Amino acid sequence: MKTVVLCEKKMNYDRLLDFSSLSEEVAVYEDADETKMAGRIHDADILITKENPVTAEMIASFPPQLKLIVEAGTGYNNIDIQAAKEHGITVCNAPAYSSESVREMAIMFILMLSSSMQIQSAMLARGDHANFTDHLCVQHNEVCGKTLGVIGEGHIGSLVVHTALSLGMNILIYTRTPKEDRENVRYVSLDEVLRESDYVTLHCPLTDATRHIIDAEALRKMKKSACLINTSRGALIDEKALYEALRDGEIAGAALDVQETEPLPEDSPLFTLPNVILTPHIGWKAADSRKRLVGIIRQNIEAYRSGRPINVVS
Repeated sequence: MKTVVLCEKKMNYDRLLDFSSLSEEVAVYEDADETKMAGRIHDADILITKENPVTAEMIASFPPQLKLIVEAGTGYNNIDIQAAKEHGITVCNAPAYSSESVREMAIMFILMLSSSMQIQSAMLARGDHANFTDHLCVQHNEVCGKTLGVIGEGHIGSLVVHTALSLGMNILIYTRTPKEDRENVRYVSLDEVLRESDYVTLHCPLTDATRHIIDAEALRKMKKSACLINTSRGALIDEKALYEALRDGEIAGAALDVQETEPLPEDSPLFTLPNVILTPHIGWKAADSRKRLVGIIRQNIEAYRSGRPINVVS
């Protein structure tokens, strides 16, 4: 069987990954150029994608032997699942491959915001050493005893809760499937998460129901001293409303590993704010995570070929 891997550049920018073990024949392409798609997949049995759109029109043009698409990631909203079903194509994803890395990033963001680390780093970058001579000029707070609001309690959200508890935080969770409250953990409404939390972290998928779940109204409900963390999907937040809330002091800060448009446009006003930490969607990019990703893709292919597919989302 032949496997075609698209968007290799996103996954293997440092050349640490080896896709050769995925099947008997593997063709790897750095991008997902639609104008070259037909020539690249005309003899493919399996297609590996990474966040590139796979539309109904594209699926309709796929060769008849192509019966498996593997999204090299957790989210799969880039693939027209209904069209794949109609053409008898199985779609799998790679769940939990980067859970540890994203958990660590969310916790790092909380700690950086609590210590104003982004402001301190900026001071050093411009040669301002006042923190060393004036007994710290910026806020520096503990997270122990503070309240963390978690929106979405999937695998990553659960890991974040576990770590936050070990730091002595109190947890409020808003999720579709609430569980029984336990020590220092309560399941509450979205409004209560927003009103009562010192930090709010997003760990839910992007759907029609969650798009802009954090909008101007939601931001107005948050404490002026609160910070917002997003390591999930950029479009969970209305970025225009967030910029205005940060600019006007409606909330204290934000840390965003994901943005509505990626890469974030050079003229984005978010770049101008001192109370924002921005990273270019690197939560999943740890070398360990990406190597784990290739292993899960291989498992998906092997399971499909054995007639017992796993991680099926179609």
